[in-house]
Amino acid sequence: MRIFVGNLPHSYNEDKVREIFAEHGEINKVAVPTDRYTNAPRGFAFVEMPNDEEARVAVDAVNGTEHDGRELRVEEARPPRERGERGDFNRNHSGAGNYNRNRW
Repeated sequence: MRIFVGNLPHSYNEDKVREIFAEHGEINKVAVPTDRYTNAPRGFAFVEMPNDEEARVAVDAVNGTEHDGRELRVEEARPPRERGERGDFNRNHSGAGNYNRNRW
């Protein structure tokens, strides 16, 4: 099961997140996305656990716990959205975006 961990302190890295979940079962993978410009953690993570039952126990145990003054929000991760579902204004609408692009 893939788990989403939100409201994570920005100082937390993959090792710290792994430490939080390790007491609840085996962990396959931990990913802490970083900002592409600053390389700083973005404040959320994904944890992958092979055993769904252990993962559900981990979600219940860690959700709402406080870490460095922040209350973690933990839930089963949803599948990623298809590109273009949101924020794709310039490709789907005519207007200033197309005008500026075609002007040069």
